[in-house]
Amino acid sequence: MQHQNQNPNDQLKQSESLPTEKSHGAHEIFDAHETIGTLIGAMEHYKLYEQNVQCQQLQGIMTNQYEYLSNLYNTMVQAYQTGQRPPQTTSVYNMETANDVTYGLTPSQPQQPKQNPQQLDDQCYSSFMLGHLKACATACTTAALETTNPVMRRVFQDSVPNLCEMAYETFLYQNEKNYYQVPQFDDQTMTELLNSYQTVTNTQQH
Repeated sequence: MQHQNQNPNDQLKQSESLPTEKSHGAHEIFDAHETIGTLIGAMEHYKLYEQNVQCQQLQGIMTNQYEYLSNLYNTMVQAYQTGQRPPQTTSVYNMETANDVTYGLTPSQPQQPKQNPQQLDDQCYSSFMLGHLKACATACTTAALETTNPVMRRVFQDSVPNLCEMAYETFLYQNEKNYYQVPQFDDQTMTELLNSYQTVTNTQQH
């Protein structure tokens, strides 16, 4: 039997020779699948929460975020399936909450897990929302770093600051309601830490 040597380069494919919908690496497919699944989970949980949220301010935040997440989901799926620029590109999420943070701690009761659904309140639901948004931002960051398709990578990459903005909006709501307190260092410790670096002089000529 004649032995035939196969050229390993025969298995290599350049992206321009592939259909755009097939221009994805294996690792990218896995990360995209997980990221889209994480986004679906967030959206479904928002629907679970909305009928139980009591605060109108939180209801408004949830409605605005769900609408944005829905559009983001469609953009991701279109880019994922076609490998091309989707008809609806990633838009900018603009929160309506002022950037005012209250620093310091006030006495509060120790927390423990709720034992039944009737105990869940707006503090719980806003915490759940924040957790979902952090998970989505983390998943998009990881996927963007592993994605080879330039359109899909850009969609993941552009999603991160908007998910961070929604997470920050949710934090601000929690902070305003005293659900999320922000401790600070004493002045001496903070000053020492803030002054522990100095800038570098760039001597390269351009």
